[in-house]
Amino acid sequence: MFDRENKAGINISKFTGIWKCITDWQNIFHTYDRDNSGMTDKNELKQALLGFGYWLSDQFHDILICKFDRQGQGQITFDDFIQGIVLQRLTNTFRPYHMDQDIWIQVSYKQYLSMVSSII
Repeated sequence: MFDRENKAGINISKFTGIWKCITDWQNIFHTYDRDNSGMTDKNELKQALLGFGYWLSDQFHDILICKFDRQGQGQITFDDFIQGIVLQRLTNTFRPYHMDQDIWIQVSYKQYLSMVSSII
């Protein structure tokens, strides 16, 4: 995400950007961890993502919990939560194809593969 030149490394400036990004995510995690358990449940995750501007279905929140809950408790830790940066990267990849600002895009299979390969 921060190595935009694909040099497999970062300088101090990019490291500072990474540190700020992690700190911002940590602050958001703690803000929405209402019971101070160190974990976020589905409702806390939903509120956090709404805070980021993501309006997602309950079914998608279930998918996120299943995907990132490595401990199988129906909740996610901060380490799991920070993996949500993938959602931000997906959104950033989606944005150039989102010309009319509705919630739909139309892409070819080749464009789709290009979008996905830029994320992984």
